Amino acid sequence: MWKKGSSEGSDRFEYLQTLVTEFQDTDSEEAKEQVLANLANFAYDPNNMENLRELQVPDLFLDMLTEENANFVEFGMGGLCNLSMDPECRDVILQSNGISLVTNCLSNQREETVLSAITTLMNLTTTSSHAEITDPAILQCMLRFSLSESPRLRNLAAVFLKDCCNQEQVARAEQQMQGQQTAVGIPLPKD
Repeated sequence: MWKKGSSEGSDRFEYLQTLVTEFQDTDSEEAKEQVLANLANFAYDPNNMENLRELQVPDLFLDMLTEENANFVEFGMGGLCNLSMDPECRDVILQSNGISLVTNCLSNQREETVLSAITTLMNLTTTSSHAEITDPAILQCMLRFSLSESPRLRNLAAVFLKDCCNQEQVARAEQQMQGQQTAVGIPLPKD
């Protein structure tokens, strides 16, 4: 619980700084997971954005996306998803090769990680990043997700295709997929 009054901001900063330091100092994977989960939750609160940027938490989350530990990746992706709603954090993520790192998470085995990656890509869409985010490979991935058995994945992919792309881009991606599937998807004849 934060103290009332003018010290609230500094108390908040010190607490977040303690978490970041704990993450850096501990050798325990479990403790690191706990800290990452806490930081991801704090990233949901707009009041924490400035402190999290100052503590370089967006970079910490980006670093987690290439880790072997699936929990690190999931919590890092969830934290980035929360941070990406803030325009200044979004810019930090974009300047740090974030689109490429987030896009790599679209093939993650965990649905929660994939959902966070899709949402993050939507949040990272700006005039300057639009072309990279609507790359045909990403659109083809979203088209596949839009056919998923998971309602959450199917619906979020449909929102991405509707909100981030124009009909021409989607049609081109569908056409490219059909071209690939006709050549690759033909079963070999049996003897």
